[in-house]
Amino acid sequence: MAMLHHFIDWILATVHNWGYAGIFILMALESTVLPVPSELVLIPAGYLAYQGHMSLPLILISATLGCLFGASINYAFALWVGRPFLERYGKYFFVRPALLHKTDVFFERHGKISTFTGRLIPGIRHLISLPAGLAHMNIGAFALYTSLGAGIWSTVLTLLGYFIGGNELLIKQYLQYLSVGLIIFSILAIVGYWQWQRRNGQ
Repeated sequence: MAMLHHFIDWILATVHNWGYAGIFILMALESTVLPVPSELVLIPAGYLAYQGHMSLPLILISATLGCLFGASINYAFALWVGRPFLERYGKYFFVRPALLHKTDVFFERHGKISTFTGRLIPGIRHLISLPAGLAHMNIGAFALYTSLGAGIWSTVLTLLGYFIGGNELLIKQYLQYLSVGLIIFSILAIVGYWQWQRRNGQ
């Protein structure tokens, strides 16, 4: 527990002392596989914006670019290291060429919606870049839909800190509602996408 408290204190100090650069770095780390909760980065940043110490637009730009940078590291790792490794040794981990091919086909058809909605779901958001890289998803589309999803997530958390950042009880209450709301939004987006695919015969 002591280590956890020190880690949280370090995150808060980084946001406060390093400003926008700290937000960029921490959100980049959060978008890889390191356990940096974005809530502990952006909610305090939003509260600092409420106090007039930071700019909301610059917070959102720093957070979104940091997410994109971290996600791109995952994407590049999966593309340049993970894919060759699985093609050569995947059979020892029950990853057959047929499975890789199915992943390629899936991301070719549904990579945009998967990347976008995946960025909005806690527990999935920092991992969605890995299958995108494995499947050679178009880098331009990956960057666009990662930025859109990361921008929405960053906006929600930052505004939460801006409006109620001084009330920890309200944050805990509303954060649960917002997480559920984003998951429901993601489900609705997937359903809408599926309906669009059906109508267009894809």
